[in-house]
Amino acid sequence: MRPVFAFLLLALLCACQMNSANVNTNGEDETDNDFAEFDDDFVDASYDTETAENADSSRGAGRESYIERQEVPKKSVSNDDEEDGLVENDDEFEHFQDEEEFEGYDAGDTMEPPIDQKTEPKLKIPNIPLHFRTHWDSYWMEMLMVAGLLAYFANFFAGKAKNARLAQLWFSTHKALLDENFALVGDDGKVENENPGLIKESESLYTLWCSGRTCCEGMLVELKMIKRQDLVSLVAGLMRPQLDQVHIKIDLTRGLMDSFVFAVGSKKTITKIFKEYTDLSKFCSLVAKPEDRYNVPSGFGVLSEIPEATSAILESRVITALNKYQSYIDYLHISDQFSGQIQQEEGNTLKQPETRPVLLAGFNLPKHAEMETIKPLLLLIFYLMERLKVYRMSKEAKAKADKNRLRVEEEFLKSTHAARAEAAAQRREDKRKQEKERVLAEEDPEKQRRWELKEQKRQAKKNAPKMKRLAVKSL
Repeated sequence: MRPVFAFLLLALLCACQMNSANVNTNGEDETDNDFAEFDDDFVDASYDTETAENADSSRGAGRESYIERQEVPKKSVSNDDEEDGLVENDDEFEHFQDEEEFEGYDAGDTMEPPIDQKTEPKLKIPNIPLHFRTHWDSYWMEMLMVAGLLAYFANFFAGKAKNARLAQLWFSTHKALLDENFALVGDDGKVENENPGLIKESESLYTLWCSGRTCCEGMLVELKMIKRQDLVSLVAGLMRPQLDQVHIKIDLTRGLMDSFVFAVGSKKTITKIFKEYTDLSKFCSLVAKPEDRYNVPSGFGVLSEIPEATSAILESRVITALNKYQSYIDYLHISDQFSGQIQQEEGNTLKQPETRPVLLAGFNLPKHAEMETIKPLLLLIFYLMERLKVYRMSKEAKAKADKNRLRVEEEFLKSTHAARAEAAAQRREDKRKQEKERVLAEEDPEKQRRWELKEQKRQAKKNAPKMKRLAVKSL
């Protein structure tokens, strides 16, 4: 009996020890395993033995990965303590790369399907229009611009050469006549005349200065050509035709001619210069029906101050030249009161503009470069110079001319009276300021006191009402 009882007692003790060991193991699992609450979800009585084993293995792997993650910060903290907190753990997000960590997680539609490395990706290329095409009709705008530039530059050089050729042709045609009448032809303004001849001011303007002749101080010739070098000007000239012209300006010797102002030319030009030049607008009037009165060609106008002088200038020889060269003569202008064009700010000037005697002429150049045709017109200019030298007006005509000049001077003084009065007042005020500064600079109290008293009396007299003194006779 004793051996049997002892055996039973030993078996009971072993069973109790095993039960206690199981209880301790389950308690540790519940406290240490955070996934213990999910154990019931993974356990199913309907699973077979193989499914249960797989679930147990997966839970074991999850617990192992979690334990490893919990140990990593501890190790890093211990290492930080050892290295004074200067080392950071680079593997903090390493668990995101663990495939077992996200086992069973359903990404849904947000995750892209895996790409097969063996098959080539299918690319969709949209149909985008090309910026540069191979067809020439796509560059019509650029071709037009290039053609326009080529045309402009080609016209520039061609027009420049033609203007230079016409100017040189005029000079060579008239050079012999100029040499006969002037001692110096083609002065370039230097001490030694290095380049006698025409001076090129621009591509369409050439000048020639001549001097050394009686009756005049000098003659300036300006050849104003059409701006053939400018394509835009040529196109504008199609709507408003222009002509090549030569303008002659002769500064007559003072006292050579009598006092009168006169002009003759085409009606269009006469109307224009009548509005532009001061002497013509102030002294002359437009003659009505000049064809009947002075026998000028039809289409010509006459501006006259003294009818007697106008009749003396428009004699038979001049009338013959006007009729013969009507298409080439633009205007003739003779004046002893020439001061240039009307100034827009003339009312602000306090002094009359300086005047001088001149002989002006404008001629049209022939279209076919036949310069010999207009050569007699230069002879007409020399004839008029000699005519002005010998012509003298009557006493009545001179008295009328003097009266006209006095009238113009009075009109000028009236128009500038207010400005001159203001200028005089300003001069007096400046003079008083200078006197005051001089007195104050001397630092003499007595002089300063006397000057102040004098200034007070002047101001009182200026502000006092003006009264007239009337003499009353006693009865």
